[in-house]
Amino acid sequence: MLEIEIKVRVSNIEEIKKRILSIGGKHSETVVEEDLYYNAPHRDFARTDEALRVRKAGEKTILTYKGPKNTLMGSKIREESNVLLDDAEIFDTILKNLGFRPVANVRKLREYYTYQDYSIALDNVDHLGEYVEIELVTENNAENAAKRVDELAEKLGVIGERISISYLELLLSKH
Repeated sequence: MLEIEIKVRVSNIEEIKKRILSIGGKHSETVVEEDLYYNAPHRDFARTDEALRVRKAGEKTILTYKGPKNTLMGSKIREESNVLLDDAEIFDTILKNLGFRPVANVRKLREYYTYQDYSIALDNVDHLGEYVEIELVTENNAENAAKRVDELAEKLGVIGERISISYLELLLSKH
């Protein structure tokens, strides 16, 4: 599966929320997400542009692997694989015993919305500010998905510089 996504820092998140609802978008949940990122002992994910993350979101814990990023028409495209974990602490112990090391924590308040087959996230990220992410998942038509993401961004007034780096990279670049 390919994730086609844009991320834009915004100053008018409440206005964007109103627009999402006005076109028929639905709020699905609001949750605090705490992401712990790891680096591998056998390669440097910063150099290979990969990510390994354990996310605690409410009652769920999710392990995510993200492959290297590509871009298409201003959208970020990357392979993403997720699996639910029963116990984050045990998994943390396993990773550390295998030589993986924690890199950083990213914490955010995220409001999830759905509209048609889009996922929209309104994020307030600790130490970084407010962002909107619009995402589509596709198996094979990345160009069409990127066009559709652009169209929805315009409709919602999500304008500004597209950010192709992760919240982790943004946070690390501040330090």
